[in-house]
Amino acid sequence: MPVMEECPRAIVLVEGISDRIALDAVAEQRGRDLAAEGVSVVPIGGAQAIGRFLAEFGPAGRNLRLAGLCDAGEERWFRRALERAGLGERLDRAAMERLGFYVCDENLEAELIRALGPAGVEKVVEAEGDLETFRMFQRQPAWRGRSIESQLRRWMHNGDRHLRYPPLLVAALAPGRFPRPLEGVLAHV
Repeated sequence: MPVMEECPRAIVLVEGISDRIALDAVAEQRGRDLAAEGVSVVPIGGAQAIGRFLAEFGPAGRNLRLAGLCDAGEERWFRRALERAGLGERLDRAAMERLGFYVCDENLEAELIRALGPAGVEKVVEAEGDLETFRMFQRQPAWRGRSIESQLRRWMHNGDRHLRYPPLLVAALAPGRFPRPLEGVLAHV
């Protein structure tokens, strides 16, 4: 379990570090200082760990205000853990959202790519000096003919790009264009 320096009033549980980076970037763009507000964004190291963190911070533990973010492929883990923690029964996505837990349709990168659009993402990639690297990736036989959205999602998962690009994409978004799951989690806390 992570060691908290101060006792926060709210915890946002996210699958990994890239989710935390993206949420921090959206909060900053919205003029929010989560730490000053007593909100901690906690990467849990994968969706399978959600139950342990709900036990630590939820009603049976520290009883803090909770929110969370996961990818669509991990929604079932979050749903089951929320139910086991006594936060609801037979939860669907709408019920999870009322609890403050949002699902990224397909994943965080897909949400950011949709929000900015492929052309906007390519502008960011070009500004970072990575456009030729992306073009080489697109020419690989396994990726030729696939949608640019799927190419961008996969390319961003190579190396440190999944950590480097979320704040850059968030910074390129116009106010009011942030992905719904990120906005929803932040609104809940």
